[in-house]
Amino acid sequence: MAITSVPGHPSAHRAQIGASVAALLEADPRSIKLPSAYAAAWKLPNYLDVPTCKRLVAMIDANRRPSTLLSDSGNSSFRTSESCDMDRRSDEIRPIDEGLAHLLGLDPAWGETMQGQRYAPGQYFKAHHDYFHEGESYWPAMKASGGQRVWTAMIFLNDVEEGGATWFPQAGVRVKPKRGTLLAWNNMNLDGSPNTATLHEGTAVSEGVKYIITKWFREAPWTPIA
Repeated sequence: MAITSVPGHPSAHRAQIGASVAALLEADPRSIKLPSAYAAAWKLPNYLDVPTCKRLVAMIDANRRPSTLLSDSGNSSFRTSESCDMDRRSDEIRPIDEGLAHLLGLDPAWGETMQGQRYAPGQYFKAHHDYFHEGESYWPAMKASGGQRVWTAMIFLNDVEEGGATWFPQAGVRVKPKRGTLLAWNNMNLDGSPNTATLHEGTAVSEGVKYIITKWFREAPWTPIA
């Protein structure tokens, strides 16, 4: 998302969501809290098994298209990857989709369509926030379709020979792609306002191809925009 001077305001509702999800992740023996005083993020190694990762990679390859960007800037060089939407009703995707909601203790109805992404050598996604900036022209539509994006869950589907890390420069966190590893973070501060330190980027792949799936959760039931 593009950066503006008005990222958003505190929200008791979002604060409660953040505390609830964090408590679940802290209690999960599989999760590892990433060392940062500025952003709440966890990783879960081996969250998906190898066959599942390979099936998802094949689905992304079969359905990929140029990635888009929700922004007023219209800068096509900001994100150069390819993406595809994963059918949440399919027998292959539904268990993964609902499993992510269960992991975070969130209603599956609050989740956007899970997105598959592919980064070839040289492709990247420059530093951005996953939350919506209330000063942008898109905010009224996003507010009406489920409100703020509160949590992000991302899964690396393969190892990458070189490059392709997910980097949070302000939070001091860098995660190297590792097949099956899940990365989850709270896009909000403790008071429920957008956390600017969750600024992150998908760094350029130097060698190999990077595949991930990403799931964004709203603060209320999500409704696709027609």
